[in-house]
Amino acid sequence: MSATALRLDHLAIARQFANAPEGWVVPPRFDPVERWYHRLAAADDHEVWLLTWLPGQQTELHDHGGSAGAFHVFSGTLTEDTVGGPAESPRVVTRDLGEGAGRRFGTHHVHRIVNRGTDPAISIHVYGPALTTMTKYRLGPAGLHVLAVDKAGSQW
Repeated sequence: MSATALRLDHLAIARQFANAPEGWVVPPRFDPVERWYHRLAAADDHEVWLLTWLPGQQTELHDHGGSAGAFHVFSGTLTEDTVGGPAESPRVVTRDLGEGAGRRFGTHHVHRIVNRGTDPAISIHVYGPALTTMTKYRLGPAGLHVLAVDKAGSQW
């Protein structure tokens, strides 16, 4: 983890934004076709994103291209599936995060976030440094396999 990532408290930044929704540059929107997201802020050492999740919407398994970060559940409940353990036999750990819950993660974090509930959810995500790539994965019997590497400015 970089020295900058160690100094920043990404979860505290996410909570600051969650505690002041009147300052969000756009109101949350819900898209029935795909997850909606919008960057709320960018600084030299981090960026802040607002995401919405209708029931059933999810990410693929992914990393954050070497960025550390955190997310805070503003409303609803989200489920995080985290991949860990040895490469030859990774395991998935699942946790539900309800309104007000948050989670920090390091630079090598691989996870999927899902709205498995019946109500829409809103979350705030902070990444430091700003995202430049995100690798999408598939988990198979032999471990993680890269599906794609998305680049900022092209795929989001």
